[in-house]
Amino acid sequence: MKKSLMYATLLAAIFGGTSTYVVGQEQQTSSENSLSPKFGIKGGVNLTNMFVKDVSDENMKVGFNAGFFAKLPVARGFSIQPELLYTSKGAKETYNNFLEGKGEYRFNLNYIELPVLAVINVAKNFNVHVGPYVSYLAAANIKDLKDDGTIHNVTDLKADNFNRVDYGLAGGFGIDISNFTLGARYNYGFREVGKSGSLSGELTKDSKNSAISLYIGLGF
Repeated sequence: MKKSLMYATLLAAIFGGTSTYVVGQEQQTSSENSLSPKFGIKGGVNLTNMFVKDVSDENMKVGFNAGFFAKLPVARGFSIQPELLYTSKGAKETYNNFLEGKGEYRFNLNYIELPVLAVINVAKNFNVHVGPYVSYLAAANIKDLKDDGTIHNVTDLKADNFNRVDYGLAGGFGIDISNFTLGARYNYGFREVGKSGSLSGELTKDSKNSAISLYIGLGF
């Protein structure tokens, strides 16, 4: 949890430091001045982790996010933004103990995700957004990074061996320039990744999904 707060604070500092410059680049376009809905596509990079207890080492996994969004104005400066994304999460974990064995593994967890975000424009081209998300685990695989692991049956774990449904909270910042959107977001899951009482539960303990997403979008 301390690592999660550290990543969120770092993200806020980066965008807080650049917001002054961005406001200076405001663009007075008809699409920005009217209360008309916007639909678009988006995609980018995920930096994800799970913060598993009792591992020898843990590192972020680089993944991706891609999908569709709609920006539905409610009032000037306030919109609701639902999205439908395919997003890759997980982590790199190194085990070296009696119960879990010894090995270095990459957990690849691919979700279909539905965030619903409240978007507040703090300047014409700069917004903050926050809201819940729910996701469904569409695919999963565990890769032995060194091909010398000794954790029995770990690489045989598939999506059915993990909790299929995840849910949590997402929040971040966005920069809108004409029809283009640049942004960063932090997602934190509230449900454990692995099933309690199973091998996936033993390997991931009570860990939850954690992701920083950097993205670019194009609205129409």
